[in-house]
Amino acid sequence: MTVPTAPALPGWTHTYSGKVRDLYVPDTTDEVGAAVTEAHGDVVLVVASDRVSAYDHVLSPGIPGKGVVLTQLSLWWFEQLADLVPHHVVSATAPDVPEAVLGRAMVCRRLQMFPVECVARGYLTGSGLAEYRASGVVTGIPLPEGLVDGSRLPEPIFTPATKAELGEHDENVTLDRVAEMIGVDRATELRDLTLAVYARAEAIARERGVILADTKLEFGIDPTTGQVALGDEVLTPDSSRFWPADQWQPGQAQPSFDKQFVRDWLTSADSGWDRPGDTPPPELPAAVVERTRDRYREAYRRLTGAELTI
Repeated sequence: MTVPTAPALPGWTHTYSGKVRDLYVPDTTDEVGAAVTEAHGDVVLVVASDRVSAYDHVLSPGIPGKGVVLTQLSLWWFEQLADLVPHHVVSATAPDVPEAVLGRAMVCRRLQMFPVECVARGYLTGSGLAEYRASGVVTGIPLPEGLVDGSRLPEPIFTPATKAELGEHDENVTLDRVAEMIGVDRATELRDLTLAVYARAEAIARERGVILADTKLEFGIDPTTGQVALGDEVLTPDSSRFWPADQWQPGQAQPSFDKQFVRDWLTSADSGWDRPGDTPPPELPAAVVERTRDRYREAYRRLTGAELTI
């Protein structure tokens, strides 16, 4: 999978690009990079691009303003969750953040990340629904009979996954498998934190007329404190399923505040794309880009009550 080249930023050295984010470390030979290191220690600059991915492909063009939405919504959620769990952000303002990426970048403490995607589900859909239909369980957790796409679960469940390499799929695993990987105590701690974060966020979203169906979190150890901290992005339309509560109808796919327009178009006859084949996806039409952009902005507006001028 080809990822576009990350921009050069004064005082920072690019080290890695994922589907959406570019990571940089301070260039300590540069005055700016040295100042950031002196002020904040061992940090990384996390830059959210406007890139959009689907079915393990980075698509073209990107979604204008998407990187700002992901960053600003993450920052808002980190504030809402600060009393539950520490987070990795140390600065999101100038001069720490370069002017060229201000608004869509965060200077973050470097965590020792756990090799686990921590997923909480309050509703049944996606890969959880597929597993339930095949076996009646999700990551080893038995669920009641008769559930359908979009069903609310009796209580939220922790359904972890192992992190896959870029271009590969994450694999759903049981809590026992996580315990084998990182120990029983840590696995239990991550489960409890994940469900606590989900419960807080689900209640906040519901007050705003939004259903948080599920979310993926990432945690790591903060080497300065030895505590588990919340890292990466948090509770964005890229890492979570947000549905308008007034349109929720179990038994069908739900409208959502994310890139579903992109997925739907790619798999439609209009795109002409042969998904199982080796041909890269076609360029996204302007109408699909615009509608997806509107959904990301609407998610931010509904959840935070504020508008983004992007």
